[in-house]
Amino acid sequence: MMAVTTPQKTLRIALAQLNPTVGDVAGNAAKMREARLEAARLSADVVMFPELFLAGYPPEDLVLKPAFQDVCRQICEELARETADGGPAVLVGLPWVEDKNLYNAYALLDGGAVAAVRFKVDLPNYGVFDEKRVFAPGPLPGPVVIRGVRVGIPVCEDIWGDEIVECITETGGEILLVPNGSPYWRGKTDERLNIALARVTESGLPLVYLNQICGQDELVFDGASFVVNADCSLACQLPAFRESVALTVWEKNDEGWRCADAPKASVEEGDEADYAACMLGLRDYVDKNRFPGVVLGLSGGIDSALCAAMAVDALGPERVHCVMLPYRFTSNESLSDAADCAERLGVRYDRVPIAEPVEGFEAALKPVFDDRPRDITEENLQSRARGTILMAISNKFGSMVVTTGNKSEMSVGYATIYGDMNGGYNPIKDLYKMEVYRLSSLRNRWRPEGALGPDGVVIPENIIVKAPSAELRENQKDQDSLPPYEALDDILECLVEHEMRVSEVVARGHDLETVKKIERLLYVAEYKRRQAAPGVKVTRKNFGRDRRYPIVNRFRDQGQVAFKPDEALASAVGKARSEAYEA
Repeated sequence: MMAVTTPQKTLRIALAQLNPTVGDVAGNAAKMREARLEAARLSADVVMFPELFLAGYPPEDLVLKPAFQDVCRQICEELARETADGGPAVLVGLPWVEDKNLYNAYALLDGGAVAAVRFKVDLPNYGVFDEKRVFAPGPLPGPVVIRGVRVGIPVCEDIWGDEIVECITETGGEILLVPNGSPYWRGKTDERLNIALARVTESGLPLVYLNQICGQDELVFDGASFVVNADCSLACQLPAFRESVALTVWEKNDEGWRCADAPKASVEEGDEADYAACMLGLRDYVDKNRFPGVVLGLSGGIDSALCAAMAVDALGPERVHCVMLPYRFTSNESLSDAADCAERLGVRYDRVPIAEPVEGFEAALKPVFDDRPRDITEENLQSRARGTILMAISNKFGSMVVTTGNKSEMSVGYATIYGDMNGGYNPIKDLYKMEVYRLSSLRNRWRPEGALGPDGVVIPENIIVKAPSAELRENQKDQDSLPPYEALDDILECLVEHEMRVSEVVARGHDLETVKKIERLLYVAEYKRRQAAPGVKVTRKNFGRDRRYPIVNRFRDQGQVAFKPDEALASAVGKARSEAYEA
């Protein structure tokens, strides 16, 4: 009599939403082993990891090194042999060379071997992604069999169109397992869910969306993994910005597979998500580069106060060193506010006056300057003295300098190159000034999950309500050189995020000459931004990864009239006149 095979009726899938480190193949494998042990404790049939988890994502050109490819393959095969123990199967992403092509691959490890491999088909090549320059596209994939279940594995971008999921459906796929390396930007959670729902609706198949969490240079990956059943109901939601190994229990009935049991966590949104992203990005940058801590100039202003709060939340107060660098233009109010902020945060706080180095520079330069009148040059000497002192502290103690300029300032060049721009990383680089105010007020009433800083008001209210000033000359205010930040930020968002015409920005109620001035400053500050420290991306279009403009650039959107050399000189002078700023 022929044996009858009983169809699989249940499947237990563990989702490993974890934090890899690019290039640390052994370390990432160790995290995989720990997660597999947890999955075994949960009686999972298979444990799933995010896209390219073994290599870390995005590996950029590191993935082109044959030695790196070899290590990834070697450790993958070691992990595969370990599955001979009868425990959960493993699904993991890694770079894979086959027939002299390099693929973004996803491998099934089971029964002591690499049981199947699928290659990413749709390679993104927009925004922060450059996968076409390093990977070859794979063929349209059919499903793989995991413990008797035919599972489709579209990798990340493969679900942003319909062709690949359609192929999986037509070749007998029963569940869609989607590994991702999907970076955070504001509103991304809803965008992902809508894409997943579109594929579920078209295919009639349930979908698992697994994303990594980590900070990697400018990018932050927020996790927030989820499961959608075939009826488009949300069956599972993992937390954002935190690691998780979670079990999803699947049952099969006459209509197909359904996720019957899984956790549902809340997910940060809006300003809370932005703050959490900045905190995670800074923490991972410092920790993964093995800095013992950070040092920053605490001026008594809003930007440095928010950066200090984020640093304490990310690293703990014992790893944050704040330094006040006063000069004769520093007000007593700023001295008091900075000391108050440092005390609330519980950090080490030092005062290092800069009068002697600034006046020493001026004395040394006096014969060269030949009694020329004081101008922006002397203001910038203050900022550059501060930058030099902070870098010296960094060199002496090993701490990384945190820079504190916001996106509004970096847009128009309201920062001093080799001065307050000195440093290793900037957690608020992609936040406009009004967003800095919002997040500061938010932090005073809300402490993020996993934050290491104190509860309550950590940024003194006076820092939030007072008029911002660089304090590089008597009675200086930011609005002496710039329009009010409410107007400036709206103009910049129009020009940077949306690439709007000047006429369209003016139609929103802004003054024509103001918009033209801001556009001009935006262009001529490009050379500064090229030399700025990296920082967390939270908007759809940040500087560097997303917005890539030429430094030599004479186009101006003023009716497309040719830009004359004397106008270029005038704008350069205007730029220089507004460049000094100490956050």
